[in-house]
Amino acid sequence: MLIVGSPRLGGTFDKVKVVLNVFLCFSNFHKTTGRQVMDGVFYNDEAKKVAAYKAVDDHVKNNTVVGIGSGSTVVYAIDRLAERIGNEHLNIVCVPTSFQARQLILSNKMQIGDLETHPQLSCVIDGADEVDDHLILIKGGGGCLTQEKIVASCTSNLVIIADHTKMSRNLGDNYKKGIPIEVIPLAYVPVMKKIEAMFGGKAPVRMAKSKAGPVVTDNGNFILDWIFPPEIRTRHSWEEVNHKLIHIPGVVETGLFINMAQQAYFGLQDGTCKIKDARDPSLQGAKTA
Repeated sequence: MLIVGSPRLGGTFDKVKVVLNVFLCFSNFHKTTGRQVMDGVFYNDEAKKVAAYKAVDDHVKNNTVVGIGSGSTVVYAIDRLAERIGNEHLNIVCVPTSFQARQLILSNKMQIGDLETHPQLSCVIDGADEVDDHLILIKGGGGCLTQEKIVASCTSNLVIIADHTKMSRNLGDNYKKGIPIEVIPLAYVPVMKKIEAMFGGKAPVRMAKSKAGPVVTDNGNFILDWIFPPEIRTRHSWEEVNHKLIHIPGVVETGLFINMAQQAYFGLQDGTCKIKDARDPSLQGAKTA
């Protein structure tokens, strides 16, 4: 391989070969290290893939019913699940949490089910917007929080998959968009004002990006994104916060998932996967906000 600065360089053709060789060398280095030249997008996707593949391999067995969550990381779980079904001839029924999940299942020609025929699920694999040290989750960034919580409640084995950026010591450390709260459209202003009066912060209605007006969930409702004040962590437990929110008339569901996740798989920067388990004694203790 020619090196830039070589005294043997001749015409234009030699110079082109130098540039090409340097580019190939640089590209191979990044393939080897799992990094991407452009702003880390490929890298984060690879981390999601590592977590998703590992979780599917650990938790999906033959003749089981699996809940399928929503979001970008779940796409990789579907890919791996479809691959295993084809290679291992597995009999798997998939129960979706959203329109997106349903379309992914159908497009991969996998067997689809629902909670009417399968009210008890072997496991549920889903993503999260943030996971704290006690496996308390913020979910609902994609607007599917109510269906996701319903499906998650139908299993004793909720498995979360994410890249390392979703891993936080406390909720709100990394995810700054707030806690999603699904509300009846008629009630969004009263609910907004009650949340702000009760806990502080701001709870604006989520506005759509590709249409005029608010985001509308699969259930026909609006979403408030509650940006909670930092001091709430020292005043309330998340259980207390969730209890008070859910009892405000007009609130359908919150994006707080408490004591639901059994394990969380995080794809790390070095290409490995970190697993947090709810049974780990180090995760137990005071779950304050």
